Amino acid sequence: NMWHALNSCVLCLCTVCGLRCYTCTVADPKSCTDTKSCPVIFNRCFSLKVDGLVTKGCKNRFLCLIPNSCCETDLCNSAIPTGPSVVLLLVSSAIITLFL
Repeated sequence: NMWHALNSCVLCLCTVCGLRCYTCTVADPKSCTDTKSCPVIFNRCFSLKVDGLVTKGCKNRFLCLIPNSCCETDLCNSAIPTGPSVVLLLVSSAIITLFL
């Protein structure tokens, strides 16, 4: 019937819309207010702080290699990222791998 067809069409459109993420590269994370509707293949939002700059945007889940840098709900990357820099995380991971 017509109602089911319309309902199915609305559901299809919602899945095509993609995830919404904050997107920016700024020194002050509070000034990151721009949002973007991500392409469907980018199914995670990310937020990283490296050398005093915060970068936020869309990313594919397979590229979310740093723990707690990605999330998967609309505008979930609003928090100010904390913790060590990316370089420190990569170096510590390499050292741990050598000893395992």
